[in-house]
Amino acid sequence: MTHEPLPPGTAPGQTGPGEAGQPHTGSPPYGAFYPPQPTWAPQPVPPPMREPAPPAWRVEPVRGTSFGLVHLTVPPVTSGLAVGSLIAGVGSVLVSLLVLCFGVAGTRGGWGAWAAGAFAVLSGLAGLAAAGLAWAGMRQIRAVSSPSALRFTGRGWAVAGLICGGSGLVVTLLSFLMALALQVT
Repeated sequence: MTHEPLPPGTAPGQTGPGEAGQPHTGSPPYGAFYPPQPTWAPQPVPPPMREPAPPAWRVEPVRGTSFGLVHLTVPPVTSGLAVGSLIAGVGSVLVSLLVLCFGVAGTRGGWGAWAAGAFAVLSGLAGLAAAGLAWAGMRQIRAVSSPSALRFTGRGWAVAGLICGGSGLVVTLLSFLMALALQVT
């Protein structure tokens, strides 16, 4: 279907040439193009949901007024350092398994110790990062603060990251030594 312009002197509501105010009496002329009209109306936007206010920790009246100063309790937040420690620890364990796999698989080809060494560096760095982040996360969690200040939780995440990072370092060291021993013999 081609969209040709209307003949001169024809308004969109007319079927042929004539005055511009005539009502539409038939179908549009062949090839006339009328843009579609929207058949929907914009919907009203609902009001934003209100969260319930946290419980008040303390209320102090202001002298001479009917107002008071409200101290709200701040809910604790999981420490990002502790979560990062766990992620780095799990990464260290997974890469330490690659050290073992490449160390054993490459013994006949002569490249096992090289590949195991490259992955051992990566796994060792991830294990050290996990231990450092766990230490910093536990310090952050132990810090004493007032009830109105931000408090951190996640000691279990930090401990798990420390354990995973340490075990990743141990498995990396043992796997790399095994790859070296297999390469030499």
